Amino acid sequence: MKKPVLVIKFGSASITTKEGDIDERIVLEIARQTAQLQKRYNIVLVSSGAVAAGKKFLLNYEGSLSERKAAAAIGNPLLVRTYSTYFKPFKIALAQSLCERQHFANREQFLQLKDTYQELWKNNVIPIANENDVVSNKELKFSDNDELATLIAVGFGAEQILFSTSVPGVLDAKGAVVPEIRTIDKDALSLARKEKSAVGLGGMTSKLNFARLANQMGIQAVIFSMQTEDGILKAVRGETGTVCRPQEKKVSSRNKWMASGSLIKALIQVDAGAAKAIQNRKSLLAVGIIAINQGLETGEVFQICDTEGVVFAVAKAKIDVVDLPSIHKKKNVAVAHADDIVLL
Repeated sequence: MKKPVLVIKFGSASITTKEGDIDERIVLEIARQTAQLQKRYNIVLVSSGAVAAGKKFLLNYEGSLSERKAAAAIGNPLLVRTYSTYFKPFKIALAQSLCERQHFANREQFLQLKDTYQELWKNNVIPIANENDVVSNKELKFSDNDELATLIAVGFGAEQILFSTSVPGVLDAKGAVVPEIRTIDKDALSLARKEKSAVGLGGMTSKLNFARLANQMGIQAVIFSMQTEDGILKAVRGETGTVCRPQEKKVSSRNKWMASGSLIKALIQVDAGAAKAIQNRKSLLAVGIIAINQGLETGEVFQICDTEGVVFAVAKAKIDVVDLPSIHKKKNVAVAHADDIVLL
């Protein structure tokens, strides 16, 4: 039987000390617990920490893009070497996978990545993914590794995605862990505190937003802490942290890629009638468009929002879209076919 995919993301604050050193105690726990899960899952580890581990070697580090790239170049081998050292006693080999946004935006490249991971899993090798900071273009960077982990989870049809963070889960106003979120709506997002860790890019808002995308694609997400004893094992069982429940909906592999991996080129706002039609699995007609933030070429992917600005779908353009006046001249022409629209 084919093993389900499990994606586990570790933030910088989860695996480094306050001084920026890799916390070897945590890495040992990751290795020990992951080894127990490998027989049941095809596992991808998405690990931050390269920049945090490397920046102390740079004089007067201030966090500029070029400094981050240099820190990543120093920190990546340190990070992978530490992981390899602690996985070796469990007889698990690791493979480094440095990813760029374009690997997900281009479906052919993504399928090549998928084939590579399948080959690694076939040989009981666990890939460790991280952004290729050294060469990533500023405009095409992942927002953070929460996004990278989610793109891998959605693209590979993972069963679960686990987000390890510096707190034990999503906290309510009194500081208590919220054990379960069935729908990540505005109320749930309001629970996210705005601060970020001293070494990380993301925060709870980032994790909840990407957990929401995973849930919409039928994937369970758990936000937990490695400071919890057996944190990974308990998170997989839904016994720790905050469990974000998946929505029950079937989405094709192609549409999952389009909803998460493709580069979004524009945002198109539609009127209430068009929004209702799209929700009922109809095509997007030019007549229903009320705003376009920039032009599109045929085949490019765009988001669709309602009159309140809430994004509820992504779609692939069937025709060139120059501006609002030109598109209104087409009236009943389909801008996106129903088969190329993915509801979120």
